[in-house]
Amino acid sequence: MDKTDLPPRGPDDLPLSLLEMGCSGRFELITHPLPKNRPLPPHSTLPHGLPPTCLDLKTEVEKRFLRDPAWLPVHDVDDAFQKFLKISTRDTEVDSLLHCSLSPLHSGLSVVRDPTTGMLLDFTEVLLEDTGLSAKNSLSLQRQPGPPSESLRGSNTNYPFLPAGMEELTLEQIKKKSELEEDVDFEKDLLTVPPGLKAGMDFSDKEAKTTRSEVNLLSLLSTFDNVIDAFPEEKEGVSRKEETAKLPRTNSLEDLGIKDSGSSPSQPPANTLSPTEQTKKPQGDNKKWAVPVDITSPCDDFYKRIPDPAFKYPFELDLFQKQAVLRLEAHDSVFVAAHTSAGKTVVAEYAIALSQKHMTRTIYTSPIKALSNQKFRDFKNTFGDVGLLTGDVQLSPESSCLIMTTEILRSMLYNGSEVIRDLEWVIFDEVHYINDAERGVVWEEVLIMLPEHVSIILLSATVPNAVEFSEWIGRIKKRPIYVISTVKRPVPLEHYLYTGNSTKTQKELFLLLDSTGNFLTKGYYAAVEAKKERTSKHAQSFGTKNVSQHNTTASQDRAVWQTLLNYLSQRQQTPVVAFTFSRTRCDENARSLTSLDLTSSIEKSEIHSFLQKSLTRLRGGDRQLPQILLMRDLLKRGIGVHHSGILPILKEIIEMLFSRGLVKVLFATETFAMGVNMPARTVVFDSIRKHDGTGFRNLLPGEYIQMAGRAGRRGLDATGTVIILCKAGVHDMGDLHSMMLGKPTVLQSQFRLTYTMILNLLRVEALRVTDMMRRSFSENHRDTQAHEKRISELRNTVSSLPPLDTEGQLSDILSYYHTITELRITTETLQRAVLESVNGLKALSVGRVVIANNGQHHNALGVILQVSSDAVNRTFTALIICEKGNEEAVGDDRSNKALHPIYSTSLFIPEGPCSHTVQKLKLQDISAITSKTLKVIPERIIDNYNKRQQPRFRLDPPGQAISTATQELLRLAEANPTSIATLDPVNDLHLKGVDVVEGVMRQRVLQDCLKDFHCIHSPTFTEQFARVQERMSVQEELDKLLFLVSDQSLTLLPEYHQRIKVLEALQYVDGTGAVQLKGRVACQISSHELLLTELLFENTLSPLAPEESAALLSCLVFTQNTQIDPHITNTLQEGINQVLSVAQRIGELQRDCGIAQTAEDFVAQFKFGLTEVVYCWARGMPFSEIAQLTDVQEGTIVRCIQRLDEVLKEVRQAARIVGDSVLGSKMERASLAIRRDIVFTASLYTH
Repeated sequence: MDKTDLPPRGPDDLPLSLLEMGCSGRFELITHPLPKNRPLPPHSTLPHGLPPTCLDLKTEVEKRFLRDPAWLPVHDVDDAFQKFLKISTRDTEVDSLLHCSLSPLHSGLSVVRDPTTGMLLDFTEVLLEDTGLSAKNSLSLQRQPGPPSESLRGSNTNYPFLPAGMEELTLEQIKKKSELEEDVDFEKDLLTVPPGLKAGMDFSDKEAKTTRSEVNLLSLLSTFDNVIDAFPEEKEGVSRKEETAKLPRTNSLEDLGIKDSGSSPSQPPANTLSPTEQTKKPQGDNKKWAVPVDITSPCDDFYKRIPDPAFKYPFELDLFQKQAVLRLEAHDSVFVAAHTSAGKTVVAEYAIALSQKHMTRTIYTSPIKALSNQKFRDFKNTFGDVGLLTGDVQLSPESSCLIMTTEILRSMLYNGSEVIRDLEWVIFDEVHYINDAERGVVWEEVLIMLPEHVSIILLSATVPNAVEFSEWIGRIKKRPIYVISTVKRPVPLEHYLYTGNSTKTQKELFLLLDSTGNFLTKGYYAAVEAKKERTSKHAQSFGTKNVSQHNTTASQDRAVWQTLLNYLSQRQQTPVVAFTFSRTRCDENARSLTSLDLTSSIEKSEIHSFLQKSLTRLRGGDRQLPQILLMRDLLKRGIGVHHSGILPILKEIIEMLFSRGLVKVLFATETFAMGVNMPARTVVFDSIRKHDGTGFRNLLPGEYIQMAGRAGRRGLDATGTVIILCKAGVHDMGDLHSMMLGKPTVLQSQFRLTYTMILNLLRVEALRVTDMMRRSFSENHRDTQAHEKRISELRNTVSSLPPLDTEGQLSDILSYYHTITELRITTETLQRAVLESVNGLKALSVGRVVIANNGQHHNALGVILQVSSDAVNRTFTALIICEKGNEEAVGDDRSNKALHPIYSTSLFIPEGPCSHTVQKLKLQDISAITSKTLKVIPERIIDNYNKRQQPRFRLDPPGQAISTATQELLRLAEANPTSIATLDPVNDLHLKGVDVVEGVMRQRVLQDCLKDFHCIHSPTFTEQFARVQERMSVQEELDKLLFLVSDQSLTLLPEYHQRIKVLEALQYVDGTGAVQLKGRVACQISSHELLLTELLFENTLSPLAPEESAALLSCLVFTQNTQIDPHITNTLQEGINQVLSVAQRIGELQRDCGIAQTAEDFVAQFKFGLTEVVYCWARGMPFSEIAQLTDVQEGTIVRCIQRLDEVLKEVRQAARIVGDSVLGSKMERASLAIRRDIVFTASLYTH
């Protein structure tokens, strides 16, 4: 609307103006007085003038990048920057320094609708819960997501999400809470209206109701006593639940009331649980969390139960796969233990497909990076939406299926990554890797830290204790784990011995274990014969008589391999994997086969073109590396080598050619069997002994099966062939048998405390390190549930015992009990020492008079007639005098435990006629060995006694031998009524151990003490003493169980305290356990955290150039010993000395705090053999020259530099936390310097 000029208003004009309504052309006339002498402006409800267009880009850029102080670095000292500051005009905004994020709204609007028409009536304000929760203060899934930049890896200031199974309270917390609840009477004070609701229900008797007085406000408030609290629901739930330990969670308070009043505590009624709760609650107290699935029962209704599977397979699934899929559809956790080629991947694939269908995410973790890369390629081809996260690679992290190493998943869990929210499955492949001493602990940490909504799939080789392991996971996660294990192999194996070594003997292959599992000794002896015949001829022509058992020369080896491989390729038994347990042996064997050519010309050209294509990604010079040229030549002839010393890109080329069947013979070390899923036709063992880092040993059954399992390709071979070479001699039959048919290694906990774990848990108040320790697999034997049940029983027992009378004479009865108990324990220890000693056993020979004490006899004399030969539970047959009528042994063993209330040394003398009994005494029944011996005829006494035990001879008089012995014993007792001379352990039996001498002295002191007590003179003493004893025995058991369920009984607790001491001494945590700055830095670092943090804070890296600092840090990732001393710069040498002195200091501090590792061992784990190599590499030297600086193999160098890059990233993060931007940028430069060429060529699997 154009502006129109109106003439100035006259005094008679009305104050009118027009208001334009919207853009429909309607006007309204409005009247209001106008300011003096102003023309009438046109009024409109629309904004005036043209609509605002986009801001001019130039001005926006200027405003954003030149005038906004928040964007510019403040501390940069660059000259150019200073000049720029002079010319640019910056508006300083002090307010921008005070910027803080808005606090969250504490309420929202809710709509009120008409219930019948659905019309909108009104809005009401509703208070929102959990608004203050964030990743910095809460473990809850209700918290707000953090910034997008941290959504993948999380941040080390975030809290993790609450791990499943951590909610349960400890006994201490329960004890503390229950005082609030003492005034709740489940009969009268039950609420009729649940807190927060307007209406409720009254279950109380109507009669009772009428007699109640009027309800006034005060009486109402008094019933709400325990509700008016900070967290009403929580406190109530907790404390009521704990007050009666038997109460299950119920849906209403009334249920609890009925239950508590209506039934005795010993048997809770079953109907208080709602049906859903009943399924969740463990049935019975001894519920098994691991549920073995019977895989023999057919699964006929599979397609009925899953009409629309998430993933359709082109083949019929095996039974165990169907069972697993059914469990996955029900969202249960499974443990699948099966042999290598049985098809466990099907289970993983189905879970990934399910999560894509449910729009959730799956994480697949594997122990080895190579395996991660392979799975990435396989799953990418199958599903498309797959990402990869390893230390150095990050590909499409937003995918629904993420493949990563276990360490990365651990850091994501500790750092509260947002990925965890959407997670449905975590798949752990190769779970038997939990036995790995170095990294096994990571698996346990991850399993413990996973939140409740995540289901777990564990895939493992066959292990004997799968159920026990699943039971542990089920118990810490509070959910059943279905164990599906199958020992069936899709392709059965046949195991042979091979003794050939020349064309004449090339057919000497002897079947040792057939495909049904029968061990054939015939084959073994045939092999021995074949070998013997040759060695005897061989020995006649030379001087030697014995052939060495293990070592053969290179030429002998070459002959064996040449013969075997010719034989196998004639029989079309290729591809072959030859397992050799040394890298140099692998290389030598492959190199020695110069004349062997196993490929056709078509295969040669295929290999050639594949090599050309794969090597294009290398720079020119790198393609001419000696290792690559050598491999090229070998591969064309169909021979490959695979071990950690081979360059990663070559390893991948070899794996791919092998899986295509173009590599006919692969010399590999054990790692090939661990991760790479590449079956062959035949597997050959070069030897069955390997070096495991400490010494040589035979292969374990688990290792043998893992490697032998590579033989036999599903769908291609009817059986797989496994051949063991007998190069020097035939292996021992026992060794072979136990290796092939022995039980595979059980899963064992390798849980240990690491500083990173301690610091990560101390950061979060709600999680305690002891909780982590209690849930570890190493503490799996603790059956806390059963213990707690027993504790509550014992508590009830204690409260129901009659009270003790400790008045007057009986005032010292408790101390009397403790003294006499200590005396008994001391005496028992001494007895054990005596009886385990040579002299003690000599003294306890036939004819020795002893004092017997058990439930039946008290200080009765006996004579030994026989000593059993069983050294473990030695018994002594003895003739003992007793009262007439007391000859029968008391059947109840527990009476032995009953203490005789009054300690005395006076011997037993029968009041009536003296009788006798012949009994077997245990060690603990003999309370003393006297210095007397009797001449007895044991056989006669025993025969006569046994004869008179038969009914018809029962009344016969005892034989001569017995009467004499009995009379002698009685005479001795009457001669020494108060006490008899006994053999003293120290003076007579000459036991000189410190414990024995101290024990004897303690025993004397205690015996003298006992005379001074008053309580023994009380008339009611025996009765009261029995009460004390009963109460004390219950109390002792209770104390023992309370100790077992407390943290004090954790095996690793002492070490935890030692490590906390170390952290306090280095100021990583303060006295209250709060994590300090140094501790926060150490959380960033995954290995050698103490050393790296100390180096950071001591500025060791500051004087070094980027390439020098990279070289120095290589000591953290390199683990081998080298023979060559590196030539390095002086500054670098100083750096090394500093690292060693810091390591020495930490090592000594650890030892002073009680940790077992010596300072020397701690320092020795840092190896500086690659410093020169890394230094030159960072300065740009080509790889071919670097490889000549050291005797370390190329593959190892590459792997070390790749891991070094991860360390540099961690140091960069740490420098950021400390605020040292100079060090941060230096690490960035170092990282860029080493990330080049062949070391960081992308994996063939990921492109």
